[in-house]
Amino acid sequence: MSTNREIGTIDNDEIGNDLGGASHAGGANYSVERARPGLPSTSTKRLAKGLGWFSIGLGLAELLAPRAIANICGVSNKHTGLIRLYGLRELGAGITIFAQQKPTEGVWSRVVGDALDLTTLGIAATNPEAKLGRVAFATANVLAVTALDVMCAMQLSNGSKQGIHAKGTCVVNLPPEEVYSFWRNFQNLPRFMRHLESVHDMGEGRSRWKAKGPAGMEVEWDATIIADVPNEVITWRSLEGSDVDNAGAVRFMRAPGNRGTIVKVNLEYNPIGGVVGATFAKLFGEEPEQQMDDDLRRFKQVLEVGEVVVSEGTLLGTGYMEQRAAQPAEAGELEKSDMLPSQTATNYGSEGRYTQR
Repeated sequence: MSTNREIGTIDNDEIGNDLGGASHAGGANYSVERARPGLPSTSTKRLAKGLGWFSIGLGLAELLAPRAIANICGVSNKHTGLIRLYGLRELGAGITIFAQQKPTEGVWSRVVGDALDLTTLGIAATNPEAKLGRVAFATANVLAVTALDVMCAMQLSNGSKQGIHAKGTCVVNLPPEEVYSFWRNFQNLPRFMRHLESVHDMGEGRSRWKAKGPAGMEVEWDATIIADVPNEVITWRSLEGSDVDNAGAVRFMRAPGNRGTIVKVNLEYNPIGGVVGATFAKLFGEEPEQQMDDDLRRFKQVLEVGEVVVSEGTLLGTGYMEQRAAQPAEAGELEKSDMLPSQTATNYGSEGRYTQR
């Protein structure tokens, strides 16, 4: 099995090729005209709306309680008039975001405002009356919000999404008909996909998915099948309003010499928080390529053996048994292997003793 992952602008060429191949093949149950390949822009628009509400809330606070804002930021109370002007600017940015169908200008206006805020805080830090600790805290918060503003504005401007593209391949020792039939019943997917909790078939090619997200949170989305060619390919994408935008394709090809089925999976998704969320997921061990490799290994085991294979040395993971990967024996294990049978601890005899001859 092999998996590749790229973080960057999503390229829909490969999924598009799968869709194109499906549309020309006979027996397709769904038309590619039903939905465009790739990902909807729900996540970016949600982030923009969140930033819009943030602008409105901050703007009202700056207008109604400028002294409190000055105290929180550690700056002088003499500049309440300037803080009220900044409040009007924030309100304007928030209203602009909600007034536009694609709020690119509104989010970029927030980026400009962030730069102005950082400049103001930098100047305030030079004032002898400034409380440097609070100024530093306020600056750190503005920098964090600026990062979100810039990321959202760039995604809206480019018309594309910063997301994750993962590929995986495995060979299952069964004919394509059986492998396809198992995958096509989406309710089977949680049996080998570790983070997937349930899939409910809603009929007419639509399904509702529920999965475990980072930090134990739950996410749900509705998906629709774009193309379905029996025993060859299945392609799908999430619908607007999903917690996680995603699209993908799985292709089934007969292995040379009729030696099973080659399964190729191609996924694209935008994690919660975009690239920032993907980075945090990576820090907590949620590598997409490793996750797909593990899922495909379990998929192969479920089909060939009937269950996920475990051993006495298997450790409990989050929801599944995770087996120790193949690796050279440690020095301690080699030392034990060199011991005589009479020196090796067993389960026989008295507790805590070795059986002696």
